[in-house]
Amino acid sequence: MRYVYAHRGKLRYEGLREYVRKGWPIFAPFNCLLYLFTKPKGRGVFLGLENYPELAPLQEGWQVIREEAMQLMRQGYFERISDRNSASYFDVGFRTFYKYGWSKFYLRWYGYTHASALALCPKTVAILSRIPSVNGAMFSLLPPGSKLTRHLDPVAISLRYHLGLSTPNRDGCSIEVDGQTYSWRDGAAALFDITYLHHARNDTDHPRLILMCDIDRPMSWPGAAINWFYRGLARISIVPNLEGDRRGLANRLFAGVAPLFARTKVLRQSNRRLYNWVKWGFNLTLLGAVAAVLYGMYRLLLWCLAGG
Repeated sequence: MRYVYAHRGKLRYEGLREYVRKGWPIFAPFNCLLYLFTKPKGRGVFLGLENYPELAPLQEGWQVIREEAMQLMRQGYFERISDRNSASYFDVGFRTFYKYGWSKFYLRWYGYTHASALALCPKTVAILSRIPSVNGAMFSLLPPGSKLTRHLDPVAISLRYHLGLSTPNRDGCSIEVDGQTYSWRDGAAALFDITYLHHARNDTDHPRLILMCDIDRPMSWPGAAINWFYRGLARISIVPNLEGDRRGLANRLFAGVAPLFARTKVLRQSNRRLYNWVKWGFNLTLLGAVAAVLYGMYRLLLWCLAGG
């Protein structure tokens, strides 16, 4: 935990509070093992796409992919997905981004291809299906004037791939990863490690629409075994786009506790002390549940390494 907090990468957390809130330090021990067993081509902030030739069909077919994404945008699907009354709103992994204007449309997520994507984006789904290293994929929309504050992915399961579809094509729309800045361009792609602190902003008058994919982190043994368990954990975070899509356990639980979150916001104004007790009680319960899952993964991994 100290290594991630004080030594990994160039950017530092503003303090321990930000690290606890955004860094998910409980995952640090497993993540450090994954960093250790990541193959050389997967080490670094931004990574060379020439080492990932299997991803070339995405860039080659970017105009086909763009047309399906633009059709979704024209028909208002991104607005429907970020509606508080829809099941798609309760996205544990990306829930804090909606308030900044960001939205998305899932195509596939760790073993599951969304029925809505098959119906509305068949050509994109077909391209993705030919690339086994793609764990997850979505269209990501960042409207004019919006931003994503500093964050990182809590688990080092994948690398992140961005393919520009309809972008401002200007430096005013960019992402900064561990101090390195990348500006999206139509038809251009980038691959980076999402476990470094990063943030994005669109200071232009044009929306930024991209294809965003989670790509297998190239691992050697036993890192590959740890990642196998992580992929199983990721499957419970499946979020639907529309009715008919599968809902993961995390989505159902989050939707169930959402009314409590709404009431605690009112409580924050009337009784700050009680609000803090409720907030930290929930956070510690969630932390305990995650710790129990990780401990189970640890015991099972030891059992596998010992030959059963």
